[in-house]
Amino acid sequence: MSRIANSPINVPNGVEVKVNASNVHVKGSKGELGLEMHSSVDMKLEDGVITFATKSSDKKIQAMAGTMRSLVNNMVTGVSQGFERKLLLLGVGYRAQAQGKKLNLQLGFSHPVEYTIPDGIEIQTPSQTEIVVSGVNKQLVGQVAADIRSYRPPEPYKGKGVRYADEQVRRKEAKKK
Repeated sequence: MSRIANSPINVPNGVEVKVNASNVHVKGSKGELGLEMHSSVDMKLEDGVITFATKSSDKKIQAMAGTMRSLVNNMVTGVSQGFERKLLLLGVGYRAQAQGKKLNLQLGFSHPVEYTIPDGIEIQTPSQTEIVVSGVNKQLVGQVAADIRSYRPPEPYKGKGVRYADEQVRRKEAKKK
């Protein structure tokens, strides 16, 4: 069996987990999330500990048990602590400003870029060159950060563009005469 699926998930205080047949619903202080479990994976909730087991010994099903365990763990972490991604804007005149459900970006184009913020995501701009994307759904937070980065990914010669705060951009040497 997958080694990831063997490790149990401890449910922290303030997080409520409900299991209905093949559905899992997790509710916490930051929000609530739901997931439909794979039919070949069994999930048990006993005394605040969630464990996973497979219905057969097929390798694909064992891998699916590890995937389901990771998804449920991300749900529990998201509703209790939340997730966030930080983005940096590097370049002359590059700036961002959050206004309600829109994020206005000046990225060196002839026009401003407006990004509509999806439900369940909160975007803050502590400074003009920083963007903090936060929410309870890890997949959605990562997707929103990737969408914003895709407007102007960092280029290798000057390093200008939108990058993750922990990203290392590999710089290339300029052309020589």
